[in-house]
Amino acid sequence: MGLSMGTMIMGWDKTGPALFYVDNDGTRLKGNLFSVGSGSTFAMGVLDIGYKYDLSVEEACELGRRSIYHATHRDGASGGNINIYHVGEDGWTKISTEDSAQKHYQYKAESTAQASAPMVTS
Repeated sequence: MGLSMGTMIMGWDKTGPALFYVDNDGTRLKGNLFSVGSGSTFAMGVLDIGYKYDLSVEEACELGRRSIYHATHRDGASGGNINIYHVGEDGWTKISTEDSAQKHYQYKAESTAQASAPMVTS
């Protein structure tokens, strides 16, 4: 098996936003949600649980951040920085760059706090 490549392309025109996945054979798919790369199965699990059509920009950025973190944490061929950009009608804005290893400690602390919280039943 040879080297392969996949990429996501996002843009905005008079019809609104558009997201495409393009693979190494030139196949182009339009959709609302994609995950690309060797860690994509880990990222897609997070996206499947957290994606809603009406996410705010902040919620969408955090969902993207968490999905990339899980891809980098569980896949030995992934890692490095988590770069978050927002693409809108007027162009793109860089939201953040974070070290995926540092996110591990934040997310671990959050999950530990949730696990130790008392269960509320009705």
